[in-house]
Amino acid sequence: MSSSNVFAMLSLLLLSISSCAGAAAIDKRLPVPAGYVAAPYYPAPHGGWTSDWSESYRKASLLVQNMTLAEKTNITAGTGIYMGRCVGNTGSALRVGIPQLCLQDGPLGVRNTDHNTAFPPGITTGATWDKDLMHARGVALGEEFRGKGINVHLGPSVGPLGRKPRGGRNWEGFGADPVLQGFGGALTVEGVQSVGVIATIKHFIANEQEMYRMYNLVQPGISSNLDDRTLHELYLWPFAEGIRSGVGAVMIAYNAVNGSACSQNSYLMNGILKDELGFQGFVMSDWLAQISGVSSALAGLDMTMPGDIHTVPLVLGESYWMDEYSRAILNGSTPVDRLNDAVTRILAAYFQMGQDQNYPPPNFDTNTQDAEGPLYPGALFSPTGVVNEFVDVQGNHAEVAREIARDAITLLKNINGTLPLSGNATLKVFGTDAEKNPDGINSCSDQGCNKGTLGMGWGSGSARYPYMNSPIDGLNTRGANYQFFNTDSFPSNSNPSPSDVAIVFVTADSGENYITVENNPGDRTSSNLNLWHNGDQLIKDVAAQYSNVIVIVHTVGPVLLEEWHDLPSVKAVLFAHLPGQEAGDSLMQVLFGDVSPSGHLPYTIPTSEDDYPESVGLVYFEVGQPQDTFTEGLYIDYRHFNKAGIKPRYAFGHGLSYTSFSFSNATITPVTPLTATPPTRPAKGETPSYPTTIPPASEAYWPDNFNRIWRYLYSWLDKSDADAAAAAANSSATYPYPEGYSNEQKPGPPAGGAQGGNPALFDVAYDVSVTITNTGSRAGKAVAQLYVQFPSGISFDTPVIQLRDFEKTAELAANQSQTVQMRVTRKDLSVWDVVSQNWIIPSVDGEYGIWIGESSDTLALKCSTASGSCTGNQTSPV
Repeated sequence: MSSSNVFAMLSLLLLSISSCAGAAAIDKRLPVPAGYVAAPYYPAPHGGWTSDWSESYRKASLLVQNMTLAEKTNITAGTGIYMGRCVGNTGSALRVGIPQLCLQDGPLGVRNTDHNTAFPPGITTGATWDKDLMHARGVALGEEFRGKGINVHLGPSVGPLGRKPRGGRNWEGFGADPVLQGFGGALTVEGVQSVGVIATIKHFIANEQEMYRMYNLVQPGISSNLDDRTLHELYLWPFAEGIRSGVGAVMIAYNAVNGSACSQNSYLMNGILKDELGFQGFVMSDWLAQISGVSSALAGLDMTMPGDIHTVPLVLGESYWMDEYSRAILNGSTPVDRLNDAVTRILAAYFQMGQDQNYPPPNFDTNTQDAEGPLYPGALFSPTGVVNEFVDVQGNHAEVAREIARDAITLLKNINGTLPLSGNATLKVFGTDAEKNPDGINSCSDQGCNKGTLGMGWGSGSARYPYMNSPIDGLNTRGANYQFFNTDSFPSNSNPSPSDVAIVFVTADSGENYITVENNPGDRTSSNLNLWHNGDQLIKDVAAQYSNVIVIVHTVGPVLLEEWHDLPSVKAVLFAHLPGQEAGDSLMQVLFGDVSPSGHLPYTIPTSEDDYPESVGLVYFEVGQPQDTFTEGLYIDYRHFNKAGIKPRYAFGHGLSYTSFSFSNATITPVTPLTATPPTRPAKGETPSYPTTIPPASEAYWPDNFNRIWRYLYSWLDKSDADAAAAAANSSATYPYPEGYSNEQKPGPPAGGAQGGNPALFDVAYDVSVTITNTGSRAGKAVAQLYVQFPSGISFDTPVIQLRDFEKTAELAANQSQTVQMRVTRKDLSVWDVVSQNWIIPSVDGEYGIWIGESSDTLALKCSTASGSCTGNQTSPV
């Protein structure tokens, strides 16, 4: 047995033991607060009713008509953890030409492989505020996943939204605003799928902390309790944008929403995703998130990953689906059309991306870096063969990665033009973050440590570095005059000189909760919002000895700066976020003035963690189901700070440049006349016709002389089991269907009508243009941010301002101008009405303020929808 196989089995056993911790299940649940309801919504809507997917559904439905029961159930589930080359491997239907589908992490690059690019993660991409780069990164990701033979890219992540500043996986998304997340997610989806890879938008929904997110024998997963308006206006917004872009897959989260697990929450999957948002692809579980068989199928789950049951030792090779799904069809507990629709959705996504035409098979193995090894590492005895072909998929993608890392760098403070540095500056460099991990850049599994240059957080959203271009590498390439002190404590031998410039590198890390790093179990519980590794003290010690100090922060999210920010010696502060593999040269281009910094914060930086509403704190252990109630509603991040009148250290959207810009000649032009409610939604188109007759039991019999792999999950039943299930369908016993269950297809809610919702929601209400002029002496890029202020006197409580669009200029030379175009849609001016269950414009003729500026707290240019005019030098609304 190879070492990689031993490691796989040990990991498997440890995961099984942790699942079974505690001798008995604790069924006690803390009550969900009154008013937070997980309403039933049945049946699962059939897919295929939008014209843009009709041809793919036609192909898929023809195929499904010719598939056996076992072939169908084989497509809907994984074959087991560690039971194939990829992190997720579906069953196949080779008789009709459908191979196993390979599903693989992650949002910033191909996880656990080689010759790949480690791109900057979502939070860094969001900090660029550059739509072109968001799309280019998606294309590059798609090319690498396709090059490795991966069918389904498990990204992008737009949930968590970043409600909790200490949440472990916020860095995988694009920022703490639904519109910034929405553009980042949708443009990534479009880029990935442009090369034929199925994208997966995740994690649906309200998965805002890592601790206690998963169901196990000891405790149900945490329940995120939120009202319907908050769901629609914040957390659902970026998912709607991704679905509107045609995303092929949605991944369900681990947690519950309003007391019902996402993996069997019919309101979320059937009602929201498949009916209101018109989602045409397939819904998959997160890994081991499925907690039931029939219930999850009825609620709209289409695929379970990796196939195993989460509450029994995984070594047993048990599944809620596979053979149990075959049994559930034969005994009549799951309607035949539910299975047919699930399989059709999966195959329609396959055809929609053209994967039936010359799509490469997997050429890597996520379980080992060896060329040869076990084909099924989760089995004690597995056939072996070539598992890694070491295909280089990097292309020129390092250029995209470097440009994102560079254009995300956010200059927060720059006193007396300390930056950019002169080429002959004498530099003293402090902090271990400046140089690569001395143990090796990939020495920590899934980047589960904070050692050396911090380029990404940890967990399944990470990737191996092909190399790490560290800041020290960048200084060496520059031929800079520097001395490096590779320590996080101030050294006694740095010999300060008045002409020295001190550069201090500091970090803050987080990740997924199956790894604990320095007592932080994913979420930042031990570190809170403080810098890691003595960072605050190091900066203060350096500032006490040097008169010109530059602080460079690699961080997953907001950190507190108050201990040292206002020290006279601290002249400049840069947030380099998480730069991926291109940490060095990208930073040098900004430090030495090759380019002006053009990044802007994708979140707010507070002066104290107490500035946040108490409800966005982490929820700790409770006996029963932990309850996380979103009592702050719409008021997260800058929305909260503005409402509470709290001045943060740095506002959402803040970012300085080496030059300056003016905004002028703004215009607002009405495009689509508005009404209080949107036009009536289009009716659903025709969907495939599915038989409802239970197939013969023989379709689930084991094939003759089949060579079974131990612990591999199969969809067949022994003949006696299949026959007994078929006989049960004719018995008087009936399955206890959930409350509100129906198998009668619905016409769909008023807010639906197409992918993403009623297409009228995305009609452009106003075109807005503004001329941006570089009024400084250096070249640079500007970001125009557009915020909407709702009319006063309406009956809906709305945040003071809300981001609705943004646009980044090309690099402008001194005195050069560019006119940028932005738009405001019907949805941008609407609120979600919980009574009519529709988007409404609360004041059609009221004055909506359209504010434009470089950050959320420097808005001086206002356009009025009522007067149709724009005026500069206005008093900012916040």
